[in-house]
Amino acid sequence: MNTSGSTTRRRLLMALPLAGAGAVGVAFWKMLSGMQHGSFNPHDINAPVLDRPVPDFNLPGLPPAEGFGTAELKALTAPVLVNFFASWCIPCVAEMPTLMAFKDQLPIWGVAYKDKPDNAAAFLRHSGNPFARLGNDPQGRAGMDWGLSGVPETFLIGPGGVIRWHTATPLSEDIIRGTILPLAARLKTP
Repeated sequence: MNTSGSTTRRRLLMALPLAGAGAVGVAFWKMLSGMQHGSFNPHDINAPVLDRPVPDFNLPGLPPAEGFGTAELKALTAPVLVNFFASWCIPCVAEMPTLMAFKDQLPIWGVAYKDKPDNAAAFLRHSGNPFARLGNDPQGRAGMDWGLSGVPETFLIGPGGVIRWHTATPLSEDIIRGTILPLAARLKTP
């Protein structure tokens, strides 16, 4: 009987969980080290959707606004901001005054993500409604198609329905003035 082969296999099987735990530990240490030095941003997500057409979707409106879908975004001749939000989202509450301040400078279309229509409507009555169009995504299916990681998430859609910019952080005045408005100005068709 070959006992050295079974002993080696047993040792290998016992070492695999330790090696996995070590790899997770190293990754966690790198993340903490990055946070300490200011180089780790949990909101800086990879956005593989950039420079691609919007996904196929069609959302009913959240009264009194009209819903929208792929067809309306692909028909655009000027940029529009698409903002996914929810009444239960604290960062969404925090970004609402910023959206209200800039709604006249750039069209903003909203998507109520995984929210009850009554709750979303009450949220907008309380916070103000910056959205020219407002879609309802109660099950979050459109959000999944867009690759959402949570709310708020915002996309700048260029003419023809192409995603030109994306963030998974609440919008601030600095982001809108420094990044979104200059990019939107470059995307406008003459």
